Amino acid sequence: MHIVWTLLIGFAAGFIAKLITRGRDPGGIVVTTIVGIAGAFVATYLGHYSGWYRAGESAGFIGAVVGSIILLVTYHYIWVIWER
Repeated sequence: MHIVWTLLIGFAAGFIAKLITRGRDPGGIVVTTIVGIAGAFVATYLGHYSGWYRAGESAGFIGAVVGSIILLVTYHYIWVIWER
C-alpha cells in the first residue's frame, strides 16, 4: 500500500509541479507524471535518509511537490542543453 500511496501522491505532485513550472514541456503529461512520481519517491527516500520520515511513511504532498519541481526543472535544463 505504501508504493500505491506514493504513486498517487506523485501523480498529483507532478500535475501541480507542471502548473508551477512554466515553459515548454517536450514530453507532455506522460513525462510530467513520471517526473512527479519520481519526485515523490526522491522526497520519500531523502526524508527517510534525513530522518524526517520513519520506515513505512511516504513523503507528504508538499515534499513530493518540491521533489517534483526540482526534477522537472532539472529535466527542462537538460532538455535545453540537449537541443543545442
